[in-house]
Amino acid sequence: MPELPEVETVCRGLASKLEGRGLATVVQRRADLRFPLPPDFAARLTGRRVARIGRRGKYILVHLDDQMVWLVHLGMSGRIILGPPEATPPGPHDHVVVLTDDGTELRYTDARRFGMMDLVPAAGLADCRALAGMGPEPLEADFSPAYLSRVLAGRQMPVKAALLDQKIVAGIGNIYACESLFRARLSPLRRAHTLTGARARRLVAAVKAVLAEAIAAGGSSLRDYVQASGELGYFQHQWAVYDREGEACPGCTCDRARTGGIGRLVQSGRSTFYCPVRQR
Repeated sequence: MPELPEVETVCRGLASKLEGRGLATVVQRRADLRFPLPPDFAARLTGRRVARIGRRGKYILVHLDDQMVWLVHLGMSGRIILGPPEATPPGPHDHVVVLTDDGTELRYTDARRFGMMDLVPAAGLADCRALAGMGPEPLEADFSPAYLSRVLAGRQMPVKAALLDQKIVAGIGNIYACESLFRARLSPLRRAHTLTGARARRLVAAVKAVLAEAIAAGGSSLRDYVQASGELGYFQHQWAVYDREGEACPGCTCDRARTGGIGRLVQSGRSTFYCPVRQR
């Protein structure tokens, strides 16, 4: 599933082409994705102008000129591609096709249909079902060592699970939780309530640095993800531990022959990659 850096990259690509543009034609090619699309979805989008595009967690927020927000989640396999109208007609997995007033075509493609779209009043955006209760954005000042120590106080869950909890911090998924914990030298098995003082400072700094570097690289292309231009992301080439089981971990002095290199364990049904020597 695309995580914060991938969604942020898509948002920036969409903003560069769509902000200020009118949605001249909207074609809805099925009634539902993961959930049913809103009633009269295509008709309500047609003729609207895009005021601005933002992001909350892993959600794309397309603010429209009628004070509504077109809310998009890419799910596991969703992608949005912008460009000139394609010569080929929409395929079976092209579920929403939009043509703007300057001739740009947007295609939302989702083979597995785990994505979702909704139309939400801007005035109630923070309280809508998808976004209500979401934690702070990790790249903003609200995500601080003091906040992390306070929200994790007394919690017995592993710190990896805490990073994946969208009510604690928004937008972090499996890849960037693994990479951040490695950089912070913290075991994914460490109990969350022990994240105080220097440990909290290291983890917050690592999360912010890893996410910023991933955004600069256009995100990580794993399976379906591409940028709005259709270009791949490149951060997968900078992964320190994710999907590198058995390899030597970078910048570490551990004996690979003795430790087996980067380890893998399963937490809540997801693979966690880590260095058993460096991360404590």
